[in-house]
Amino acid sequence: MKVAITGATGFVGTRLVQRLHKEGHQIIVLTRNTTSARRHFPAQTFANVEIVAYTPTTSGAWQDVIAGCDGVVNLAGEPIAEARWTPEHKREILNSRQLGTQKIVEAIAKANPKPTVLVNASAIGYYGTSETTTFDENSPSGRDFLAQVCQAWEAEAQKVKESGVRLVILRLGIVLGLGGALGKMITPFKLYAGGPIGSGRQWFSWIHIDDLVNLIVQALTNPQLEGVYNATAPNPVRMNDLSQTMGQVMNRPSWLPVPGFAIEALLGDGAIVVLEGQQVLPKRALETGIKYQYPNLQPALQEILQ
Repeated sequence: MKVAITGATGFVGTRLVQRLHKEGHQIIVLTRNTTSARRHFPAQTFANVEIVAYTPTTSGAWQDVIAGCDGVVNLAGEPIAEARWTPEHKREILNSRQLGTQKIVEAIAKANPKPTVLVNASAIGYYGTSETTTFDENSPSGRDFLAQVCQAWEAEAQKVKESGVRLVILRLGIVLGLGGALGKMITPFKLYAGGPIGSGRQWFSWIHIDDLVNLIVQALTNPQLEGVYNATAPNPVRMNDLSQTMGQVMNRPSWLPVPGFAIEALLGDGAIVVLEGQQVLPKRALETGIKYQYPNLQPALQEILQ
């Protein structure tokens, strides 16, 4: 296949490019920072990777490279839990997803020949937060800021169907691997200062990075996959269980809780991402017969941390 990818130098995108490269596919990396992309994917190692500069929220010549691709994977978006949600940062979070997806869909509409599939990221933030409700793909959307972002993001992706292109939307849970959210949690445990964040009762709906990459590859290659899928493992856990399991796997204590106010001081409204969770099940992936390499947390953490 020939696949164009946005967000390819990110935590998930890098692993996806490595997998597709290993399988012999041609990859177009659409990136704002070509220097960084060349560091990630040096030409001598990644001979079948083409790096193309693009401005995600602006139409331009970059859109021409979509013609002749078999599939497009759109993972780009401003990080959500890395900084305080000032009004400006909230605009960036929304625009990077809504406008970024709009420009990808626009490029697909212009393309001749067109790709057959768009795999578009979304997030389980779509459902809002709850300690008691279980969500699957049929659950209604929430009403908070992140839910509104996900709705706007997905609405832009839906327009690709007007071009006769198959659409798969993956609502990503918290992706576990060396990096991302887990990367930030490892350090306190290494320093014997690990423990649950906030109340510890909030749900943590996670997915191992290899299972997520497998789901993306399935979405690209299996014409039966269409519509919305929760990209989460089938066994979400509460934050207390996560920290306890991390402690066991790393052979470290896990009793030192991180108070919610400390996270709120750091992230403001953005603290909702870690202090309030949602229990999200991958009902459609399981019905489709998708196999998880890491359906349970402990083996997933052992693979990553040991």
